[in-house]
Amino acid sequence: MSKWVSPKRTRSYPYERVYNTLTSSKRITVIPIIKDEGKKGDRDFIQWDTVSLMSLLDVFVVFAYYRKAEKHKTRKNKITNQKFDNELIKNKIGEIKSYHSSALHWNLKEIEKTFPELIQKVKSSYYKIGRQFGVEFHSVQGIDRFARQFTNGVKNFMNTSRQKAKEAQYREIQTIQPKEALSILTKATIVIKNYLGGKYYFTTDEIIIEKNKVCLIEDKHSKNTLLPSKSDIKDGLLKMILYTNLQDIYIDGKEYKPIPVIKLTSAKLKNSISSADSFDKIENFIAENNFSENQKKIIKKLFKEASTNNFLTIIEKS
Repeated sequence: MSKWVSPKRTRSYPYERVYNTLTSSKRITVIPIIKDEGKKGDRDFIQWDTVSLMSLLDVFVVFAYYRKAEKHKTRKNKITNQKFDNELIKNKIGEIKSYHSSALHWNLKEIEKTFPELIQKVKSSYYKIGRQFGVEFHSVQGIDRFARQFTNGVKNFMNTSRQKAKEAQYREIQTIQPKEALSILTKATIVIKNYLGGKYYFTTDEIIIEKNKVCLIEDKHSKNTLLPSKSDIKDGLLKMILYTNLQDIYIDGKEYKPIPVIKLTSAKLKNSISSADSFDKIENFIAENNFSENQKKIIKKLFKEASTNNFLTIIEKS
């Protein structure tokens, strides 16, 4: 099992926790459908593409809501330490244990059957928490608009979320994050379509096109250490799962062979290495950079994973 602390994918590395469960034959992730931190905090709603990605990875989603919280000690109109309705989650886990269809089927069924009631529970819960602590929350009109997406099944939810994903994708392609150290400015949008026609919108940090091949590069950068954190690396590895399973890839109608790449960069590194290099070259690179024992283990595990799953890992000076 894994747990999200927000429905938003960019908060607190949820992909890492999902990645950690992928060796299990049946895996579950618990996601709050709405999280409101109070008027002075954020409010996030679950998006269709989060659910569809979990379905693509065959992960069962338990959709949850927050029942309890604490008042923030220093900030007015803000809450913290929110707690799920545990009974609801335990009941859903019990159902999944004896559920014999796919995660995709479960996830779609749960959206259609449970969301209207769950959304009302969210409204009621935040109303009670607000009364208890004298905290103001964001307008309930936003939650009501969210609820209206489900009046005719999941279709409106899919379309609204997809439009938001496209807009986020467009914003991201024009933005270089402080934690990115790109060697070439070639961010690109990628739309993945599965055999059921589902679409997933992502942004690659870099692409390199060489003849009939295209490298889809996920960058992870560290400013102060030799390697990015494990959380960052696992976040990137989840993308590798998608990219290594692509059957066909086209750019402007022309077919290319995809080469998935995860690239780790740091200004503190000397030279560069890839998982395709020889054993001796890798050992020399490790010795030259004086990695800790833990960092050596991470590099060797990562290179083994790259070799086993047909993607390339590059570690280089930024």
